[in-house]
Amino acid sequence: MELKYLNTFRVIVEEGSFSKAAERLNYTQSTITFQIGQLEQELSANLFEKIGRKMVLTKAGESLIPYVDEVLSSIDKLRNFEDDLAECQGDLRIGVGETLLCYHLPPILKEFHKKAPKARLFLRSMNCYDIRDELISGSLDIGIFYNCVGGFGTTLTTHPLGTYPLALVASQEIKTKYPDFVTANQQIPIPFIINEPTCVFRQIFEQYLKEKSIMLDHTIELWSIPTIKNLVENNVGISYLPRFSVQKELDNGSLTEIPTELTHTTITAVCGHHKNKWISPLMQLFIDLCSCDSKF
Repeated sequence: MELKYLNTFRVIVEEGSFSKAAERLNYTQSTITFQIGQLEQELSANLFEKIGRKMVLTKAGESLIPYVDEVLSSIDKLRNFEDDLAECQGDLRIGVGETLLCYHLPPILKEFHKKAPKARLFLRSMNCYDIRDELISGSLDIGIFYNCVGGFGTTLTTHPLGTYPLALVASQEIKTKYPDFVTANQQIPIPFIINEPTCVFRQIFEQYLKEKSIMLDHTIELWSIPTIKNLVENNVGISYLPRFSVQKELDNGSLTEIPTELTHTTITAVCGHHKNKWISPLMQLFIDLCSCDSKF
């Protein structure tokens, strides 16, 4: 049985179609079809069936997934077996939430590169829900994210890194004009400046506004936390962020906190990986650095 057939099967499952799998693997669609045909012939079972215009897994195909995952995981271990423990060579794919990447990870990355100069780190700033999903699918080795996204059950192994309060922040001028975010049934004519709709702290604050029946003027969506803070400092609107990401500005007075009834709301950061993922020396080094770092 060809290992590449098993890999092709797993990619089809992850991508959801033969055509997307062909694009990811740089194969023609006929090659994908041939490989699955060979695999089905060897197993004497149909793995996919056509329903409408889509190819979907059969019961046999669904049952095959854990066996394929086990084989591919073992191959991954063999490929990494020759890694030099002292030098920690190899590649590492890591997804990190934007605020954690900006304000917690730089000293860890500095120490990581010092201890593993021959390693190649593929780092991505990502939404926490996407990190969770790509850890589950195996596209990432490690994720640094907020565990309130949920939805991973026992599929992921996570290591707590820290629990952080959140803060509603504004410039002093905006706070002077609109200091009350506690009284219900208000319309406040300023924008909310924040990440995309699946940002976990955006969801927390928008739920609070909904429960209070507080209406803001509109929402400005940005990906960059430094840009969000810059606009808030310049009287454009308000934002709701982890306190550690705005602590410097709160200390120097360029931002100030507006009181809410979310006084005990916190989010917890974790370092996570798939429970079946082999922990290479390189992965272990990164996990240890995150767990031991005093800033987390």
